[in-house]
Amino acid sequence: MSTVTSTARPTRSVLARRGLTAVVLSVVANALVLTLVLASGAVQPFAPLSYPSVLFLSGAGAVGATLVYGYLTMRVENPDRTFLRVALAVLVVSFLPDFGLLIGDPQATVPGVLVLMAMHVIVASVCVGTLTKIGRESTPA
Repeated sequence: MSTVTSTARPTRSVLARRGLTAVVLSVVANALVLTLVLASGAVQPFAPLSYPSVLFLSGAGAVGATLVYGYLTMRVENPDRTFLRVALAVLVVSFLPDFGLLIGDPQATVPGVLVLMAMHVIVASVCVGTLTKIGRESTPA
């Protein structure tokens, strides 16, 4: 039997710091991945796999995640658990446009699309890890 404990809600300043951290880490991590992938020559570059789109969408995803998490902290009993579920659902849905690239963009390749999908996972992981306390050791009260 498990007990449900509510998560302490972060203040706006704490949420803003976590959100900014999520944006910076998401952008830097995906910039690093893109740099390594392009330098390796393993993937043919195409428009969605370029710095402007990757950096902008990584940052936008983290900002969106922060807004959703902030909303959940005001509306649900356990925002961390709910946010994890929402983040997983959004992650799965975010793959659909990537699959669409294989059909609609003649320059898209399977390896290129897989790199884009990995970048979605990076942003989702950074956001869940930064915004919530999931996986962190709790301090005794």
